[in-house]
Amino acid sequence: MSIRTTVTLDEDLVERLKIESRSKGISFRQTLNDVLRVGLQAAKVEPRKRFRVRAFHMGYRPELNYDKIESLIEYAEGPEHR
Repeated sequence: MSIRTTVTLDEDLVERLKIESRSKGISFRQTLNDVLRVGLQAAKVEPRKRFRVRAFHMGYRPELNYDKIESLIEYAEGPEHR
């Protein structure tokens, strides 16, 4: 089924569509329909898989001071961490 409608296009787009239709040897209408189909397909976004963070208890280490980030980094990466 095709519907006739009026669309206002910018001049630069009209020129590009005319060049495209001439190079392919197809009508302006067919070129416009093809370009719209490609554009709409590209704009279609697949739903992403939900990202989940699974937290787990890592235990408490009484020898570490959890209020001092610098000492925690040094513990994890060693004294030469800079």
